[in-house]
Amino acid sequence: MDSQRNITPTKGSLMALQKSLELSTLGYDLMDRKRNILIRELMELVDKAKALRGQIGQAYGRAYTALQEAIATLGLERVLQAARAVEVEDGLTIQYRSVMGVELPTVKLEPTPARLGYGVESSNSRLDEAYLCFWQVKQLTATLAEVETSVQRLAVAIRKTQRRANALEHVVIPRDQEAIRFISDALEEKEREEFSRMKVIKALKNAGAL
Repeated sequence: MDSQRNITPTKGSLMALQKSLELSTLGYDLMDRKRNILIRELMELVDKAKALRGQIGQAYGRAYTALQEAIATLGLERVLQAARAVEVEDGLTIQYRSVMGVELPTVKLEPTPARLGYGVESSNSRLDEAYLCFWQVKQLTATLAEVETSVQRLAVAIRKTQRRANALEHVVIPRDQEAIRFISDALEEKEREEFSRMKVIKALKNAGAL
């Protein structure tokens, strides 16, 4: 009510507030739609991240089991020599895609074939198994990094969108609606007073008093 003390109850003010209410309502609808789309995207990525973490855990389990068996059969030094022969990965690239204005990363690891960087004469099937499992972990980890970063960014965007939608729904729109009612009531009262005044003037004219 205090804010209405600064409102001039004119038709111009009423039209301006009606336009403001229209824009605020449209803004809320857009924020609500954006929030729902982002939440749906987030839920899909959360499920994907869960599945990826499970796959990575399984791959690590197989890798470490095979690695322990390789060390037991080949010896630690030969396994370390084989590990030093593995190529360093440098095929990682990051691009971005936009979902409702939110920039989400797309992490790409060039699908280079798994190549043994050590001689077969210094290895065995268990060492090869460990290498292949760690190679799979590398591929899955790149995808998981993309998914989890996207989840974090979406969560931040959803919170911001929620705050803006709440401000429109619970503050801006009710304030404009109340102001419109205030001006409409004031204008109607003014019209009734003007109508009564004109009736009095007309009656006086008819009576010859004017």
